Amino acid sequence: GLCLLVLRLFIGVHVFLVSCALPDSLLRRFIVRVMCSVLGLFVRQSDPRLRDVNVRVYIANHVTQFDHNVINLLTSCNTPALNGAPGFICWSRGFMELGVTGSRAELVESLKVYSSHRENPPLLLFPEEAATNGRAGLLRFSSWPFSILDVVQPVALQVQRPLITVSVADSSWITELLWTFFVPFTVYQVRWMPSVPRRAEELSEDFALRVQELLAMELGVVSTRLTAADKSEHMKRLRHTSLLPFAPGRRPRQPLAARPRMPSSLTGVAPEDVRITAMAQRVKEVLPHVPLEVIRVDLAQTNCVDTTIANLLEGRVPFFPESKEAVTDLPAPSTSQAAAASGIQGSVAVPSSKPATKQFAKSPVERHLSLQERKRALYDYARR
Repeated sequence: GLCLLVLRLFIGVHVFLVSCALPDSLLRRFIVRVMCSVLGLFVRQSDPRLRDVNVRVYIANHVTQFDHNVINLLTSCNTPALNGAPGFICWSRGFMELGVTGSRAELVESLKVYSSHRENPPLLLFPEEAATNGRAGLLRFSSWPFSILDVVQPVALQVQRPLITVSVADSSWITELLWTFFVPFTVYQVRWMPSVPRRAEELSEDFALRVQELLAMELGVVSTRLTAADKSEHMKRLRHTSLLPFAPGRRPRQPLAARPRMPSSLTGVAPEDVRITAMAQRVKEVLPHVPLEVIRVDLAQTNCVDTTIANLLEGRVPFFPESKEAVTDLPAPSTSQAAAASGIQGSVAVPSSKPATKQFAKSPVERHLSLQERKRALYDYARR
């Protein structure tokens, strides 16, 4: 793999120079396609006769960072740059710069003007707006690509690669390129589908949903309602969880003497139950009037202490408050946690939190806990 990587890096420079030197034509696409096969990129297409030369907008699912380059080896098309700063990197990757940095409405107007000139190549758009591995489902299609013209042509794209995953979430295009050079080969299968016209008085959202269903059926996956924003939020949560010192599934970097002992009553219990029990105790300290069983049930669904606390505070989880006698055996909460519990019952009108430490803690665990305590105090005051 390393030998292939070094060899293909030198060959890739020649492929880039050849693609820049030759004008866009059938000969250029043939030469670059043959040279890409040396780099391990094999492109196959099914039913090329279905490609409509009159269609000005191609709609494809998004699998890798180089989908537009692969389809450009088969036919002339342009993909506008939606993310990233314009410049040499954007141009070298094969994106088209429109010079529009405003809203999507301005982008759609610019693409309409571009498509009105018949001498311009067709547009290749990815309504998912984020790459997936293409094995489970399609992200919800954005409606703006379907507001440009009334006829689009779907393009089903599937990618196969031995040993290494095709697309990894939150991976940069440079990393994906190096892995492409590292593995023996990567096969792109492009299937052209019949063009789809807009129905009479059909909204762009309905048009996008209909094309999404057709592509999902062609690929044999499900059509989800998850968006690119949902994926971005999910990746943020994963990065935040991986940085926490007490994240689930991650051992805290502490000396053995500082690690909490497991209670003897939990010996022989499954690790998942132990983790849920520990998280439930943390929620119980903040909300002592909430029954423990209600907390455990919601934690089994959310798997997050903060989300469960928010669900209980905002009334999304119904429960009957426990009496004070039922929680007397619990450990005494901190000052900020007591203020949060009192604020829920309406007996506290001013913030009461533990003052922040005046010294910068040496341990990252102590700094994180101090930050979380200050954040919790602000949350409690905002909710009151």
